[in-house]
Amino acid sequence: MSRKKVCILGAGLSGLSLALSQESKGNQVSVFEKDLQVGGVLQSIKSEGYLLDYGANTLSIRTKKTEDFLKKHKILEHALDANQECSKRFIVKKNQVISLPQGPLSFLSSSFLSPLGKIRLCLEPFIPRKKDNSSDETMASFVKRRLGKQALDYGANPFIGGVYASRPESLILKHAFPSLYETERKFGSIFWGMIRGGIQPSEKLSHSRLVSFKEGMQELPKRLAEKLQTSPVLGCEIKKIEIKNNGKWSVQGETQDGKIKEELFDEVISTLPSHALLNIEWVGIKAAHLFKTLTQTFHPPLALCFQGFKRQQIQHPLDGFGFLVPEKEKRKILGTLFSSTLFQNRAPKNYALLTTFVGGERNPELCNLPENKILKYAYKENQTLLGIEGKPTFEHIKLWPKSIPIPDSTMDARIKAASTLSIQNKGLQILGSHINGAPLPNCMVL
Repeated sequence: MSRKKVCILGAGLSGLSLALSQESKGNQVSVFEKDLQVGGVLQSIKSEGYLLDYGANTLSIRTKKTEDFLKKHKILEHALDANQECSKRFIVKKNQVISLPQGPLSFLSSSFLSPLGKIRLCLEPFIPRKKDNSSDETMASFVKRRLGKQALDYGANPFIGGVYASRPESLILKHAFPSLYETERKFGSIFWGMIRGGIQPSEKLSHSRLVSFKEGMQELPKRLAEKLQTSPVLGCEIKKIEIKNNGKWSVQGETQDGKIKEELFDEVISTLPSHALLNIEWVGIKAAHLFKTLTQTFHPPLALCFQGFKRQQIQHPLDGFGFLVPEKEKRKILGTLFSSTLFQNRAPKNYALLTTFVGGERNPELCNLPENKILKYAYKENQTLLGIEGKPTFEHIKLWPKSIPIPDSTMDARIKAASTLSIQNKGLQILGSHINGAPLPNCMVL
């Protein structure tokens, strides 16, 4: 097989992973990235002794595929495991931060659900599977049907707010949580599926790990980029892509100093966010109208508020991962991570770092406010819930006008559009989190 020249658009986790995969096949790979750094949304910065993650704060290693990928590229040896306290999670209920149950005994004593809510949840093994097993069922419908309304309001709703900055009513189950969808199809029950090891138990690790890195999560894509035979071309925005009569792909990009670069490739693989696809002039593309279908992807706005305090300012022990806020609680924030509890090097000694999420699908309008007002909302909510005395000693904000792509009712059409574009245009592939899913393992194991 002849060696191909492959162009990959985007130096995020998906792009770098694909580049390594293509190089392992013997292909010559060029990765183009408009920013001056790799990582995409995985960005980490240091400020006044604090280490801040603008994207995901952790990586969950649950499957052998993910572990094998990290081992193959010698990344796992640099991983830091999260503090053991982080197995403890909290939610807000009736203006109190309460811990979620971690086992049968704590489930019985927890105020997470009412006695009736607990009974309803325990009936799950006896709830019949949905007869038509609708492939477009939402996460909200699934949870309410199998686990009850309280589990939806105080379990799924805050969880989805924390993971996708979205609502369970918007997420299509088979795309957002395919293992849950397949578990009901195969076992008829979540409980019986768990007892029997779930879907593909041989692929799961006996013990999962929650990790980050000494320099934050951006260290992961940086280390992957170092493994490439050819370094990514940074600071180059792709302006035009044209399919030539000979089947070659002409890729034109503009560097930050205004210079135009043009090169021919055998294949083009895009891992760009869906909203970036229409910034490119596509020439000679069959079914080009399908790019508009891809841009239907909804990315809710999201603000990350980083606030540092002297440890003695906070009454709460911060003995866990953080807390999430159910929508029923009618608060301005989606939740707060206890970042300095997660990993030791996130804040100066005797200080604490909180990372609070504001906006999302629940309150998108809040992201249009001045930054100081968004930070004020975050502070006021945390002050009430965590017992904070005095003002923050450190504040920083990161606003994502378009954050996590939502696996909603448009995703089937998006996947079909990407497939059709690939079939009708030999050598073109459209991938990325809006097609493959947003969780980090989805971006790595392609």
